Amino acid sequence: MPHSDDLTARARIRDAALAEFGTQGIAGATIRGIAKRAGVSPALVQHHFGTKEGLRAACDDHVLEYYRSTTETAFERGHISDSSFLAKIYDSSQPVLDYLARALVDGTPAAATVFDEMVNLTERYFADRPGLADARTRAIVYTSMRLGGLVLHQHVARLLDVESITDAGPQLGRATLDVVSPDILPDGVADQIRKALDNYEKEEDR
Repeated sequence: MPHSDDLTARARIRDAALAEFGTQGIAGATIRGIAKRAGVSPALVQHHFGTKEGLRAACDDHVLEYYRSTTETAFERGHISDSSFLAKIYDSSQPVLDYLARALVDGTPAAATVFDEMVNLTERYFADRPGLADARTRAIVYTSMRLGGLVLHQHVARLLDVESITDAGPQLGRATLDVVSPDILPDGVADQIRKALDNYEKEEDR
């Protein structure tokens, strides 16, 4: 079993890789650049992950687990209306979003895997309903809409006059609910999300 210090170093390197891949792309990022960002030696990066490809795979796994855990916590554990849960997402999501946006633009095979998994997870919460497209198609369209905002995040942030799209999280959350039919989401979810956004902003204003 790895020593706890190794686990801490491994997570720090992975987080640095998320940021480096997010800004430089998979092809442009280097082991040396990731090591510098993490404040460790290139040898330590190779000790934990072997190659850049191994590090990229670890980042993919982390992004998928992040999406799985936040989705399951929101829907299955009933935290969808919890403003503190939203705050945690806004505070922790930026490196993941940057990495995912760049991976989608680069068109790597890993991006296809991530996209497919996100569609599969989304479909779990979309029931087939009379008069609507099937749940699978709606999940594909909904996921595409969400990820499209990530790919265009710099332009979205520029037009909203914020530094990062996470700085406009509640604003974007409400706008998404406004343009998405309530029928696409499980019953009551839209109202729960709006309540969480309202509570989050009230707490931020204190």
